[in-house]
Amino acid sequence: MKVLLRSDVRGVGRRGDIVEVKAGFARNYLVPSGQAITASDSMEAQASWMRKSRDVADAKSREAAETQKALIEAARLVISARAGTNGRLFGSVTEADIVNSLRSATNISLDRHAIHMDEHLKEVGEFTVTATLFDGVVASVTGEVTAK
Repeated sequence: MKVLLRSDVRGVGRRGDIVEVKAGFARNYLVPSGQAITASDSMEAQASWMRKSRDVADAKSREAAETQKALIEAARLVISARAGTNGRLFGSVTEADIVNSLRSATNISLDRHAIHMDEHLKEVGEFTVTATLFDGVVASVTGEVTAK
């Protein structure tokens, strides 16, 4: 069944795409949730308009993400956490802690899922993690964990 996507659907396509999906998926999920409409032959003009508006919005978002990337990479975070005498933390520094520190340092609010860490920080010292701001725009976040 061919449908015109009205919003981005992970694993299926992006807004304005005409895609072929299974009839049950379209009938039971995509159409009732408002994420797609059944495509006809005359919908190509509507689809191209949706793709064009999507591309304009993506360009603005990418530009904003590039600006945020420059601010984030210029900032140096300092996170205080309780630690023992050997420098080992009581607990760990998580993605949420980094997002909160980033928000207070740069006034940029990110979702904690945008921060990518191999594992939580469990010792005092320097750290570098990455933050995905937009598709293809990845910022490097550097900082230091200090003992309280």
